[in-house]
Amino acid sequence: MSLIDVSNLTFSYDGGYKDIFSNVSFKLDTDWRLGLVGRNGRGKTTLLKLLMGEYEYRGRISTNVKFTYFPYEIKDKSRLTCEVLSEICPCAEEWKIARELRLLKLDIDALYRPYDTLSSGEQIKAAIAGLFLNEGDYLLIDEPTNHLDAEARDAVAKYLRSKKGYIIVSHDRAFLDACVDHIISINKSDIEVRSGNFSVYLDNFNLRQSFEIARDEKLKKDIARLSEAARRTADWADKTEASKYGKASSGLRQDKGYVGHKAAKMMQRSKAALSRKQRAIEEKSELMHNVEDNPTLAIYSAGSGCERLLTITDLGVRYGDKTVCSHFNLEISRGERIAISGRNGCGKSSVLKLIAGEDIEHTGLIRGMPNLKVSYVPQTTKGLSGSLSEIALSYGVDESLFKAMLSKMNFNKADFDSNAEQLSEGQKKKLLVARSLCERAHLYVWDEPLNYIDVFTRMQIEDMLKEADITLIFVEHDKAFRQSIATRIIDM
Repeated sequence: MSLIDVSNLTFSYDGGYKDIFSNVSFKLDTDWRLGLVGRNGRGKTTLLKLLMGEYEYRGRISTNVKFTYFPYEIKDKSRLTCEVLSEICPCAEEWKIARELRLLKLDIDALYRPYDTLSSGEQIKAAIAGLFLNEGDYLLIDEPTNHLDAEARDAVAKYLRSKKGYIIVSHDRAFLDACVDHIISINKSDIEVRSGNFSVYLDNFNLRQSFEIARDEKLKKDIARLSEAARRTADWADKTEASKYGKASSGLRQDKGYVGHKAAKMMQRSKAALSRKQRAIEEKSELMHNVEDNPTLAIYSAGSGCERLLTITDLGVRYGDKTVCSHFNLEISRGERIAISGRNGCGKSSVLKLIAGEDIEHTGLIRGMPNLKVSYVPQTTKGLSGSLSEIALSYGVDESLFKAMLSKMNFNKADFDSNAEQLSEGQKKKLLVARSLCERAHLYVWDEPLNYIDVFTRMQIEDMLKEADITLIFVEHDKAFRQSIATRIIDM
């Protein structure tokens, strides 16, 4: 057993107006299967890069393990997969490579195909297998699931569960539950390590949040009450002290000793109330540092008098010599939330693109209701550019509403002044989803909307969709999200 000992880690990017990490300390057992979670922009990838030694920092990172990072940079993807793996794991014997690929449900034939002809999911599986064959290396796995379908995610999760000694960044709750036994969480003010899978972590996190919020409210009331009590008692003490020099209503002169003693007791009570108030303030200051604010989102859909919004009849799609789907039929009725499920490459995205109005060669019929307004979130953020104001204008959405929606989704303050090209993939995806939420559409078409989006924002979107009166057709490989949202699942 070895340890990764991080002590007083402090880091900020050049020119950064604030530290990404400030004096954080934690210890990790290198046998643990660790899931790394946190809001977009909190520094998950940055932490992995710091462990790799790629950035200068203050503090100390002490360990005797060698870190290896995924995704692995492959310079020439035109080579055969077996040649690529011989670069990733040069000491691995061929039978061991074949064994690992079988565990990941990847055909051995893939070894003798050019790496760039493999699907993105197959490439991910092959690279992960190769990295685990480097005995003694400690893997830092950064968001491997974004291009994996549900079946591939299950296979990778089962594979990872058979290993030990890694940190994996993922926002997929079901995936983390299936493969990790500890969670390392990057919070607002610190980094904490907890035993258990993600569901155990989230239950404990919610309990702590509820306790801190309730305690904070009680302390607010206590502070207000003690402030008022101290003020009243001090006023009474001042008035009583002043009465030493006057006469009682009977005309007799007051006993100065008695009055002074009474005033001193009242002042003592006032000081005691102020002391209790100060202790309450100090206790309150220890709360709420890591409470995640998840304000309620809203969607601004257009109403529809039609019961049936769209019908697809005998749809077929081909790309060159490859048929991706055929004889596909679907009716979409008002108020449905339809999940399209299936392996990568079966035509899910093609169906959504056609519904969104993209010009793809196809057979069959797609008929929508008159003047059907569709809001589309594409699978990738390719081509997204311009400032937030320019994006709002180009899509015809209210700029103030658009920015307010992003703020509720924990969009970083610094990113409001950035162009889309400068944003992280998680922030770009939030931008696309927020824009869609602001569009007054009859039908919402979302293609893997949650890729790169942090788990807390996923739950925000999930809660909003369950309450909203909208019609949605979507592809999403996050099992927890799909099962919670879908009123119907279509397998392709």
